Amino acid sequence: MVILTLNCGSSSAKYQVFDWDNKDVIASGVVERVTQEGGSITHIAKGKSEYTQKHECPNHTIAVELIIRTLTDPEVGVIKDMNVIKAVGHRVLHGGNKFTKSAIVTPAVLDTFREVQDLGPLHNPANIMGIEAAQKVLPKVPHCAIMDTAWHQTMPDSSFIYAVPYEWYEQYAVRRYGFHGTSFLYTAKRSSVILGKKPSDTNVIIAHIGNGASMCCVKNGQCYDTSMGITPLEGLVMGTRSGDCDPALAFYMMRKANMSVQDIDTALNKKSGLLGITGKYADRRDVTKAMEVGDKRAELAFKIETYRLRKYIGSYIAALGTTPDALVFTAGVGEFHAGVREGVCSGLEHLGIKLDKAKNALARTRNAETCISTDDSPIKIFVIPTDEELVMTEDAYALMKGTYDVHTKFTYSFQSPDYVNKGRAEGLKRDIEKNPALADILVKIPGRAN
Repeated sequence: MVILTLNCGSSSAKYQVFDWDNKDVIASGVVERVTQEGGSITHIAKGKSEYTQKHECPNHTIAVELIIRTLTDPEVGVIKDMNVIKAVGHRVLHGGNKFTKSAIVTPAVLDTFREVQDLGPLHNPANIMGIEAAQKVLPKVPHCAIMDTAWHQTMPDSSFIYAVPYEWYEQYAVRRYGFHGTSFLYTAKRSSVILGKKPSDTNVIIAHIGNGASMCCVKNGQCYDTSMGITPLEGLVMGTRSGDCDPALAFYMMRKANMSVQDIDTALNKKSGLLGITGKYADRRDVTKAMEVGDKRAELAFKIETYRLRKYIGSYIAALGTTPDALVFTAGVGEFHAGVREGVCSGLEHLGIKLDKAKNALARTRNAETCISTDDSPIKIFVIPTDEELVMTEDAYALMKGTYDVHTKFTYSFQSPDYVNKGRAEGLKRDIEKNPALADILVKIPGRAN
């Protein structure tokens, strides 16, 4: 039995194929430049060489058809025919306040996504197109929506209501929603396993740092607060997004520079953040290289980003009302950028967050969970590689079988102390061969069988 997951963006379609019987990823890939010239697919199948092919994809239907054709190709594919695919999980950015958990896609569910697409104008239309395209290609299997916003629906109203006219919330659903929910669900559950605690007894602060970035305050195993807001613009400094700033800034620039609403939207979402400060770089790797040769604006961008992260950590410790069990880093930058992690943790020792610089320098892998805090740190610091696709896969399977429920009443495979990701386990062996000291910072899982 195979579960297919799809993550359709405005100009891309990512996919993963999971062999449910063997609990293993057998293929993954991405179709790039969908709706643009120069389209292509990059396909990675287990035990085979990476495969790339140029293919124009003027719409998402053709992109999904290309994925299916590649998966069933006699030479590069991994399945004989489409009958082995029993469910499809789709990532959806914004479900508004309508969903507290994943759901099987129905016409009514799609209508809801359309109703709230003004809240996610860059993502929801593409998500919807991807679902509709996949339904045409695979009409006989359940299609399941896994929403970034669902995890955050446990926030109390004091966390999600803005101090604006209350009728805006009543009439227009203006509130904080939060995103990266699938990543936070995975890392929160894994944190409980690593700590040897029940989810309901776990209090952690999670920093999901990629090109987009947000934080989550997890209290008693549930989302209590998050940094992103009604859209993914609020909160941390990101690759091209500004994060927090004075709302009146928009009005000021509209008057001073004769900017339109669309100009402001574009500037804050696509021309701000690290790119806005440096004038050149949205990628942390480029920022780091520029810092090494003395680029002052790159240094400033780094300081602003890490300072904003520290402020959120401090505020979430206050919000929890207790000492958190751990600070968790995840996503591309959180998992690989030791410099950002060190910059974030610097100066937090008085709050009980003590980074071990040597351990931090070693933690650079997507194949293992590591501990980078000092032995005497009251608050542990973990690097937990996220696995959003696994959450999507397990949600889709459970929805298909009728066993799914909200995460507080549902148990994922990765909540077991004995859980092993086969692909990552193989990758970890190679990582340790290259860097044997990595083995010294791997987390110890309480209750794991030898």
